[in-house]
Amino acid sequence: MSQKEQLIMMAEDELIEYSTEARKIEKLRRKFGFAVPYPQQRQIRDEISAEMPKNFLAKLVEENRQMVALPFWGIGGLGLLLGISGRQPLDFIATAIGFYAAFSIQKLGWKLEAKRLVIKTLDEIEANVTAPEGKVQNRPSSD
Repeated sequence: MSQKEQLIMMAEDELIEYSTEARKIEKLRRKFGFAVPYPQQRQIRDEISAEMPKNFLAKLVEENRQMVALPFWGIGGLGLLLGISGRQPLDFIATAIGFYAAFSIQKLGWKLEAKRLVIKTLDEIEANVTAPEGKVQNRPSSD
């Protein structure tokens, strides 16, 4: 498993916990520091950023994967209901297609969200490393 895949897996693990994005980034910063040396982090960030789709549909799936998958869950459920009640085996095809599409959409959205979290975390690490001494990014200054 490459370091890039390791970082994405760590981000996926962090996504399952119910916490704010800032807390997730804070936890991941420590893990990323141990997993990947700082000079390689920029290269990995660029690779992940290049892999991210830039089209409208990918953005929609990343931000609202459950909303996009909901109609397909409905198609799968309706096909199951009609297949059982009407004893029509062809309706089970709609069930299989609907459930597969819904699951695939949610899985894609999960991966995209994890990659976005990796990018944000690596950006935060870089911002804190390149910040002037005494000035930490994303925190109010006491000047």
